[in-house]
Parts: sequence; structure tokens; C-alpha cells
Amino acid sequence: MKVYVYDKCGTCRKALNWLDLNDMKYTKIPIRDNPPSKSALKKMLKTKNGELKKLFNTSSKDYRDPAVKDRLPDLSVEQALDLLASRGNLIKRPFLLSEEVALIGFKEEEWAAAFGGK
Repeated sequence: MKVYVYDKCGTCRKALNWLDLNDMKYTKIPIRDNPPSKSALKKMLKTKNGELKKLFNTSSKDYRDPAVKDRLPDLSVEQALDLLASRGNLIKRPFLLSEEVALIGFKEEEWAAAFGGK
């Protein structure tokens, strides 16, 4: 399982701590340096019922940049995924992906349910 995080993100630290407490094995990937691939983003988008905005880190400075935020409504899904894949800071985090599980953001109850009630 891969977990894309930003080290200065408190929510990411909580998620990693939860994984560690539950003895989960994962590979930690810096989201700004190595954003998820377009295919990984497509998989996550599918789990969010195609709601593209759920993939965006709407509280980031990058997202609030008018050059980005104002363009988003006019972007196709493919264009938006290209943008996310090229700018990891735009992606909501943590971003966890395995063969069976796709989670974005950290809510302990959701993560516990996704991993069988751990």
C-alpha cells in the first residue's frame, strides 16, 4: 500500500500514526515530489463517484491561486487529472492506495471501516 503524504501536514501524521498503531505495512511517498500517477488518481476518482473536487486540497495556497481555482470549472476530467498529477500540492492528503483500498483525507472511522474494523 502506498501513502502519499506531506511531512508538515498534521492530518498526514495522524494517518501514519494510525497505520503504525494498527501494524499496517505501507510505503510513504512525498506527495509534492512524487504525486500519484494519473491512473492512481483515476482509481481514487472512481471511489469518489466521479466527484473531481474531492481530490483537490481546497485549503492549499496552490488551489486558491486564481490561475488554478478559476480555471477548474472549465477543465475536462482529463485536464484536471493532468494538473493534479503534475502538482502534488493540489491533491488532498493523505492519499492512500492499495489493491483493495482507496482513501483520501483521514477520518479514523472511515479508515477503520476500510480495513475491516481495525
